[in-house]
Amino acid sequence: MPFPIEDKLVIAVSSSALFDLTESDRVFREQGEGAYREFQKDNLDAVLQPGVAFPFIRRFLSFNQIFREEMPVEVVLLSRNSTATGRRVFRSIADHGLDISRAAFLSGTSPFPYIPAFNASLFLSANEDDVRSAVEAEYPAGLILPSQVSDDTGDDELRVAFDFDGVLADDEAEIVFKEEGLQRFFEYERLHQNKEHQPGLLADLFRKLSRLQSLEAERVKEDSGYQRILRTSIITARNAPAHERVITTLQSWGVEANETFFLGGMEKNRILNVLRPHIFFDDQLSHLQCDGLALVHVPFGAANHDR
Repeated sequence: MPFPIEDKLVIAVSSSALFDLTESDRVFREQGEGAYREFQKDNLDAVLQPGVAFPFIRRFLSFNQIFREEMPVEVVLLSRNSTATGRRVFRSIADHGLDISRAAFLSGTSPFPYIPAFNASLFLSANEDDVRSAVEAEYPAGLILPSQVSDDTGDDELRVAFDFDGVLADDEAEIVFKEEGLQRFFEYERLHQNKEHQPGLLADLFRKLSRLQSLEAERVKEDSGYQRILRTSIITARNAPAHERVITTLQSWGVEANETFFLGGMEKNRILNVLRPHIFFDDQLSHLQCDGLALVHVPFGAANHDR
């Protein structure tokens, strides 16, 4: 039986993250809401081109094509558009063959309050105010940064990468590092290496991705020729001995990543350029400097207090 929405992995996405709305946004900024409405009406059948999050969302939805009985994932559109101006978005969704049927059109107001109503484990948007408001409300949200992302249709794998502190876990350790320095951070983490961190904003997303991997593991038992889709990675500036608490935390949640990189302050783009994830989440903008990838800023905690 299909999963009820309470058990699905639900991702909420704004139209600005899913599609390239550069031209539409320019009309809105330069000519106002009335001209924007007319522009969308006049271009109703002009298909919107994929945006930064499109390759990630397309691959994510492929789980429902493979696991047709369970239908374990869902994407919901949360939009500042009105229902009328949102028609073009839905027609573009249909043209691109994306299985998205649920939506909320808020006619200019922020859609972030509806994240829990749709049981979303992630809200992706290109609107910084919406994302910051969501994070302040302790909802799982990320700002997708501008990028020239290409979608290799011959690559069926879905690679999802995360920073650890301030993203999967809370910012307890980052606060110690920021206030007391690196040596005290190492001492603190050694003392607490057997105590798990409290979950961060995207911990639920990571856990539910792990459930998808369990579905894939069961499929492999049934069909040895099945090629797994999902590959998860953690890319953290931590190194030994601070790695212990990362492992403790993941084990306490009953999850693990396919790959974990403890970089000890190395630039993360050295890994990202090899891994080429379809989406990467980090709470520090300085770590989101890799060209051609879908990079998501999670403006949470100590790393963002001064912004």
